[in-house]
Amino acid sequence: MVDDTERKGRPDPKLLELLVCPLTKTVLSYDAERNELVSRAARLAYPIRNGIPIMLPSEARELD
Repeated sequence: MVDDTERKGRPDPKLLELLVCPLTKTVLSYDAERNELVSRAARLAYPIRNGIPIMLPSEARELD
């Protein structure tokens, strides 16, 4: 059975509690508008594609 979070491409909230920035090991915040995980410490935003966080620094967007 597929729940609403999977249908909309959002990651499971329980998964988000476990993830940290791969570079700084600090907590991440979820930006629902851009559908990405934000590391303020690293100044990077990791994309979420099809509900799966892409935690590769090479795939991250730099924050201004």
